[in-house]
Amino acid sequence: MIVAAATLTVLAGAVLGPVVPQIQDELGVSGTAAGLIITAHGGVIVLASPLMGSLVDRFGPRRPFIAGLVVYALGGGAGLFVDSFGPLLASRVVLGVGTAAVYTAITVLIFELYEGQAMERALGYRSSANSAGAAVWPLVGGAVGTVAWNLPFGVYLIALPLGLLAVATVPETRAPTESETARADGSGSSDGLRDRLTATLGVFRRRPALLVVYLLYFGSNALLYSIVVFYPQFLPAVGVTSSLAISLYLAANGAAGGVSAVLYDRLVARTRRITLVAAAFVLWAVGFTVATAVETPLGALLPVVAFGLGVGLVFPSTFAWVEQIAPPDRQGQFSAYVASFGYTGQFLAPVLFGPLVPLVGLRGVFGTAAAVAGVSVLTLGVGVWRASTA
Repeated sequence: MIVAAATLTVLAGAVLGPVVPQIQDELGVSGTAAGLIITAHGGVIVLASPLMGSLVDRFGPRRPFIAGLVVYALGGGAGLFVDSFGPLLASRVVLGVGTAAVYTAITVLIFELYEGQAMERALGYRSSANSAGAAVWPLVGGAVGTVAWNLPFGVYLIALPLGLLAVATVPETRAPTESETARADGSGSSDGLRDRLTATLGVFRRRPALLVVYLLYFGSNALLYSIVVFYPQFLPAVGVTSSLAISLYLAANGAAGGVSAVLYDRLVARTRRITLVAAAFVLWAVGFTVATAVETPLGALLPVVAFGLGVGLVFPSTFAWVEQIAPPDRQGQFSAYVASFGYTGQFLAPVLFGPLVPLVGLRGVFGTAAAVAGVSVLTLGVGVWRASTA
């Protein structure tokens, strides 16, 4: 149930990718405006996730999870009945709120329902579900989009039966304590907000590793979206031109991530998480380097497969570290920051890498990404060496 719901956070944007040109034509808007239909919910997630985290800390994850599924279905499914840009964009804001609630609540549900190796396995399955969604949902959107431009919005309604299933199967994991309720009740006042901010900064001062984990997730998502945004533009240079063929390359990226994520709990039982993350950055550095020189359609598969394998190692490691480091009574809040940093990385990827295209070309973008991954490996290596010799 929880794993199935995890794919919804990917579905939110992926299912509409293939029909952006149709949205543009039907609504009579620019390509940039049509693209906002895909990206607007991400900006909302960045802003709404901390609030969702506070609600999870106050009420426990079950109720925000169920409510988030309902809001998700309403915001996403509204596109079936909207035929103008403004209301459609507003519906995507509602979708973002629902997605933020589902994303954060899933994380805390896994933390509270499982422990030890079972939690590692659940985190791996969660990342595997995300990767599977990245592979499948664009294909679904493209298929139903051949019937009508707005039919892919109906796919969001799958959240309603999942919500009913959650009512029947997801348990209450805890009741709010008096201190949690008092803190949440005071969050609306200026004193409460100031106290909450002071307490949050205090956690970061005492546990600076949290910020490192968030930056890891930010950078990983920025690199991921350098693939999502720029690889389809690059593929025609190696003879891959049809939209279906291009979607299969992105599907291969998701499928590879699913494989490594399914194996994650077994891998982390045999080695350290930081070793798996370092291995992921090596895979990314190799993959991006190959992309700078590849000349054939078959060779162009290697970079996306290598990157997907790395994603399946980094994403569950991030969540596991947050569970270890964050205060136990504020896991909703600090898990929500994972979503905020991740979606910020996705949103900023075109901003960070796009200006390089006219200067060094698409292959130069991948070369820059390879350098970023390589520097990250060296930084991790130096950090581990210093820790081992301290």
